[in-house]
Formats: sequence, C-alpha cells, structure tokens
Amino acid sequence: MMNYSDNLKKGEKGAWISIFAYISLAIGKLTIASSGNSDALRADGLNNTTDVIASIAVLIGLKISRKPPDEDHHYGHFRAETIASLFAAFIMMFVGIQVIIETCKTVLSGSYAQPNMITAWTALIAAIVMFAVYFYNLRLSKKIQSSSLYAAAQDNRSDALVSIGAFIGIIGAQFGIYWLDPLAGLIVGLIICKTAWGIFKDSTHTLTDGFDEKQIEKISKTIEKDPDVRKLVEIKGRIHGNQAFIDITILVDPNLNVEESHAITERLENYLYKKHSISRAHIHIEPYVTKN
Repeated sequence: MMNYSDNLKKGEKGAWISIFAYISLAIGKLTIASSGNSDALRADGLNNTTDVIASIAVLIGLKISRKPPDEDHHYGHFRAETIASLFAAFIMMFVGIQVIIETCKTVLSGSYAQPNMITAWTALIAAIVMFAVYFYNLRLSKKIQSSSLYAAAQDNRSDALVSIGAFIGIIGAQFGIYWLDPLAGLIVGLIICKTAWGIFKDSTHTLTDGFDEKQIEKISKTIEKDPDVRKLVEIKGRIHGNQAFIDITILVDPNLNVEESHAITERLENYLYKKHSISRAHIHIEPYVTKN
C-alpha cells in the first residue's frame, strides 16, 4: 500500500511537467500564430489549451488515488486514477474530431494562406519539447504502473504529432503545396482519435471489472503447480486502480489443520506477488473430498 502511494506521488511530477509544458507552448503558439498568419499553429495552440484541462484531470486523479481507505471507501480511492484516464480519453477524442472537422472545412472552403516561416520553427520546437515530455512520462508511467500517467503520455505524443503536422503544412505552403496542410491535419486527427479510443477501451474495461484472460490462465497454472493444491475450483480477478485483486478457491487435504492450511495460503500469496506482481490475493480453502 505504501509503495503504491509513493508511486502515485511520483506520478504527480509527470502531470505537473505536462501542465507547465502545455501552458508555455499554448501561449507561445497562439502569440506567434497571430503575428505569423498560421491557422495550423493557431489550431495547435488551442489544442494545447484543452490538454491543460486533461493534465489537470490526471493530476487530480493521482492525488485522489493517494487518499487512504475511509468509512465508505474500504478499498481506497485507486479507481480515481482510472476515471482520470477516461476523462483524458474524452478530451483527446474531442480534440481529434475537432482537428478533422477543421481540416475538412479548410479543404472545402479553399481558403489557403502562406504563413511566416517563424511559425514553422515554432511548431518544430514544440514537437521536440512534447516528444521529450512524452518519453519522460512514458518511462515514469511504466515504472510506477500508472494508467492515467500513461494516458497523459499518449496525449503528449499526439500533441507532438499535431505540431509536426503543422510544421509540414507550413513548409508545404512555402512551396505552394497547400494541400499538405489539410492532409497532415487529417492524418494527425485520425491518430489522436485512435489513441483516445485505445485509452477509452482500456479504462472502461477496468471500470467494468474486466480482467486479462491470459493473465488469469497464467495465474491458474501457477496455483495448480503447488503440490498442496488438490484442485483449483475458481479464480476471478479485477483491477482496482493499478492493483490486481484476485479471488481464488482451492481444495486441499481435509486432514490439514488450520495452521497448515494458512501456511499454504501465505506461500501462494508470496509466490503470486513474486511471479505475477499480485499484491492482493484472497485465497479461500475448502476440503478435498473424494466421492465413494
């Protein structure tokens, strides 16, 4: 419990880095886009303003998840992190659809303009910054096993791709290839939507108590290999935040006393933690009775 809480605290650092990066880039992009006559960079800047909201949601989710169990949250508040991931997915999907719609409007209206080259360099620098934030948050999310920070990292990557799309479009406009701008915008919009859908799918699967079938199969094989387990009757799993909760029912020798039976559960719990990183396993023991 303490280790998981400490990990969530570390995850807040990644959320703060995203927030500061988005605020700085949004201000810079909107200011330069206004003077440099770039619709692509302006849209990119507006995209970053919505990302500030998503990053704040992730930060709040991480903070709530750290709260200890109370009278009406006996298992803690870890699912707040998953809800934050879901909220981030909605924000990303909204932005992705918005980028696609704006791109289509530009194509249909045929209102192309040649922006200043400073807008292109701004978009490129922004992409480099966001890729740096992405790699930092991605490594941190895997290290502390944070779903919401992982979602934030995917959002960071999407924003870097948006900036690259804006850069390509602006460069294309310098050479009269105006269709590069809307094409890049469309591809980037689709990438954002695809990323958002993946995060949404994973978050809803967790919130509806879904669990990886292959992981259940691996855990079952581990339990069945124990020499004192006569039969594995039932195994169920669910995710609470990023912690796996496993319920297991096994049959053992009916002649074992309470102390011996308890020793079996302790051994299995320790082995599940070492082999599968399962920190919450509830093992129910029943007597193995052969039918005459």
